[in-house]
Amino acid sequence: MKAIKRIALTELQTMFYSPIAWFILIIFTFQASMTFVNAFEGYVVSQELGRYVYNVTMGTFTSPWRGGLFPEIQGYLYLYIPLLTMGIMSRELSSGSIKLLYSSPVTNFQIVIGKFISIMIYALVMIAVLGLFVIYGVCFVHEFDLPPVLAGLLGLYLLICAYGAIGLFMSSLTSYQVVAAMGTFAVFAVLNYVGGMWQDIAFVRDITYWLSIRGRSGEFINGLLCSEDVIYFLVVVVLFLTFTVIRLTVIRKKKSWFVSTSWYFSAILIAVSIGYLSSRPTFMCYYDATRTKVNTLTPNSQEIVSKMKGNLTITTYANVLDEDRFLWYGFPKSELSDIKRFKQYTRFKPDIKMKYVRYYAKGNNEKELNKRYPTLNDRERMVKITQNYGVDSSIYLDVNEVSKLEDLSGENYRFVRVLERENGQKAFLRIYDDMYVFPFETEITAAFKRLVMDLPQVGFVEGHGERDCIKQGDRDYNRFAQDKPFRYSLINQGFDFRQVTLDEEIPEDINILVIADVREVLPEAHRKNLDAYIARGGNLLIAGEPKRQKYMNPLVEQFGVRFMSGRLVSPSENFQSDFIMSKVTKEAAEFSYELKDMYRYGNVATMPSTVGLDLSGIPNSGFKVTVLLVTDSLKTVWNEVESTDFVDEIPVMNPDKGEVELNQVPTMVALSRAVGNREQKIIILGDADCLSNGEISISRNGVGASNYSLITSSFFWMSDGEVPIDIRRPKLPDNKVYVTKGGMTVTKILFMGVIPLVLILFAILIWIRRRGR
Repeated sequence: MKAIKRIALTELQTMFYSPIAWFILIIFTFQASMTFVNAFEGYVVSQELGRYVYNVTMGTFTSPWRGGLFPEIQGYLYLYIPLLTMGIMSRELSSGSIKLLYSSPVTNFQIVIGKFISIMIYALVMIAVLGLFVIYGVCFVHEFDLPPVLAGLLGLYLLICAYGAIGLFMSSLTSYQVVAAMGTFAVFAVLNYVGGMWQDIAFVRDITYWLSIRGRSGEFINGLLCSEDVIYFLVVVVLFLTFTVIRLTVIRKKKSWFVSTSWYFSAILIAVSIGYLSSRPTFMCYYDATRTKVNTLTPNSQEIVSKMKGNLTITTYANVLDEDRFLWYGFPKSELSDIKRFKQYTRFKPDIKMKYVRYYAKGNNEKELNKRYPTLNDRERMVKITQNYGVDSSIYLDVNEVSKLEDLSGENYRFVRVLERENGQKAFLRIYDDMYVFPFETEITAAFKRLVMDLPQVGFVEGHGERDCIKQGDRDYNRFAQDKPFRYSLINQGFDFRQVTLDEEIPEDINILVIADVREVLPEAHRKNLDAYIARGGNLLIAGEPKRQKYMNPLVEQFGVRFMSGRLVSPSENFQSDFIMSKVTKEAAEFSYELKDMYRYGNVATMPSTVGLDLSGIPNSGFKVTVLLVTDSLKTVWNEVESTDFVDEIPVMNPDKGEVELNQVPTMVALSRAVGNREQKIIILGDADCLSNGEISISRNGVGASNYSLITSSFFWMSDGEVPIDIRRPKLPDNKVYVTKGGMTVTKILFMGVIPLVLILFAILIWIRRRGR
């Protein structure tokens, strides 16, 4: 140990007497200061402008989207280390001092370890610079989240040490420092890009991914400590230090190339074996240092995964004739990134198996294919596409072969996954036609839940002109009920549905009944079956429409609610007069977390034609009522009973006909009461169009509509919180900074001026002292 200590101290003295080490430290400090100031200043400015700030800790230190300190530092660390390590061994070789070390009673191991310890100490100095920003954050951020920041510092420290070990080895290969630096850069490039090589071969892909150093600190920076990443850095450090020892031994004892090569390959084989085993889900351990455990499945998801006994296979079916935007996701080279999407689930269920089946079939993209390849058959089209993308066409099966494994016609041969348990239970997990494409935890866990428990059944009543949950017309309900590419449709959020009639009693397994826009009087027998469902405590969603009051009032009057006559109007420059933008009430924000988000961000529910809800009968109904949506109090609204043409005419309020200005008319309410040992829950809407295919799909300039939130919030409540899966996390408290704009100016001067200047002066003093000696 004494020899190692002496070598380390000598190397540190040489290092800090060198202008290169101080130059690196000063530039590093200035760059880090500039990055931190830019990230933190955004929060200071936002707070000064009266905006809401949140998650200040992670945003300043770990978020790549906000230019966080740690991701930026991680991105350019590789520029510094080669300059630091280029002379650490090559200087000994070029000056001949290595012969003095060889002649002394010092082993090669001691030489290498001593010099590496000096690199570790220098790395600690760099981390200490970053620690200044952490101390600043602790002092000036309300409820600063320290543990994930410390995890990020650990990740960066391990990264510097790994870079240092590589640089040490490269420096031992040559007596030219510039060559050593360039060689180190070359190795860094290989280790950064090897992860994208040979992705078509599964076993090789696992090895190259493990060898890749790119983003290895990413999990640490995000606040997640994973045994795989810790072992990776330790193995890389040990591997390259071993290489250095071997190199010095070969020079010192003049070993043959065969012996030296066998040593190198043995070291590589051991390292790769350890790395491969450590990357198996079964052997991986985790610690999520974040306050709200953002890197971990929420408790609800963990509970569902824990109920999944036995093996689970996730088979991904990728059609090479699918739409162009989905093609990349099905190629072999995308498998690794695809597997990582389920990493949080394999953490709690390591025996999940991922399989991939690739095929070609006519599907959603047939028109485009006919246009581009009019003379080719499906197989020829497949070959053409795979050749263009450099993919082996032999891995793609004919659709008839795939149909023996799984019938995908109901999915229109789109990219889809099938989750299958040992007992044969299956569930589909889809991708969606939105900017995010892939399912979130909500959708994945909902698919898992299908395999372990019975999910709520939604019945859509038909037979009296109601909105249809199968048809795809603008007025129908296909999109929110069963549109597979729509993320928020019921089937993707964990519900099952079917059409029901009132010719017979409502089946016992129906949990929620939807009655929308009844256009005729219900026959007596139908009414009795509906009343029997209500009497047993069944949950309901009832949506009315103008001109349907006489058919629908008999259904809702027993709940103390009536649909007002006429329709609500609010004249506007841009929209028809009967286009109502309903706002979320304060009570609704407390009623549902999704409505709370609408309330917070000022989003509205768009209702192209709606009737107001008269709640005067509620006190005698036995129901508890919560008003969820009301008309805008800042706009003139009245109940129009005369006008019928709202396209070419602008209605005028006529007090003689009872048309008077109304304030905050209810357009959506929630009712509840105790029925036996359960709570009956009923949603009543004054507009059926707000849930229709056309209204959910449309986007209007300047209108922040969030109608799909009405669906998810209503059905979450009526399913007793079972689905959609609740993945909420506690609110982050670090939502305030104790720095003003003036204080930010002082911060800039301190970090970007004073501290670098102090380092410069200290470097000059060291240099003068050295010159004096």
